Amino acid sequence: MFPTENATLLVATGNAHKTGEIRSLLQAHFATFEDLRDHPGLPEPEETGLTFEENAIIKALSASVALPGAIVLADDSGIEVDALGGAPGVRSARYSGPGATDATNRAKLLADLEVLGLREAAPLARFRCVLAVARGGMILATFDGAIEGTLRASEGGDGGFGYDPLFQPEGCLVTFGEMPSDEKHALSHRGRALGKFKAWLENPPGAV
Repeated sequence: MFPTENATLLVATGNAHKTGEIRSLLQAHFATFEDLRDHPGLPEPEETGLTFEENAIIKALSASVALPGAIVLADDSGIEVDALGGAPGVRSARYSGPGATDATNRAKLLADLEVLGLREAAPLARFRCVLAVARGGMILATFDGAIEGTLRASEGGDGGFGYDPLFQPEGCLVTFGEMPSDEKHALSHRGRALGKFKAWLENPPGAV
């Protein structure tokens, strides 16, 4: 296992919101954080995987081969809606097509539910996340996390990102978009996966 106290973690994403969440949850474990915005020449792999785990591994391996000394953490995550057969799923970030934004993805999701007559029905959904850790072109471990909930018929709050303003976690009265960030992180799919990663860092396999 590698020491991390003075190490840099490269988050294999260009999404500043995602990097910010990861930094806030891992700041005690790494000295500095970078993402793909700090390495503009780095090739971005095509996400051809059929699962979150496959795509996380693709992204982690690509960055770790290009920067062989880096500790790389790649995240693939999204929302699954039961009434839509698990969509958007791995296509969550590009659900509304070329040039997709968080706002257009949310609008398409609500429109698709409207077509089915389910927009007002609080359809069941879950956020899912898989993290892959790599170094030197080798996958060291993967970690997953999920949280169940329902979808609101309209957006609530302007916090978070992605589908957060639509997702109301099970047992909660507000959406992720309406929650304080620390409360969201404690519940979220990404927070749960990162909790497993932190436990692995603190007690690596084979440690005495």
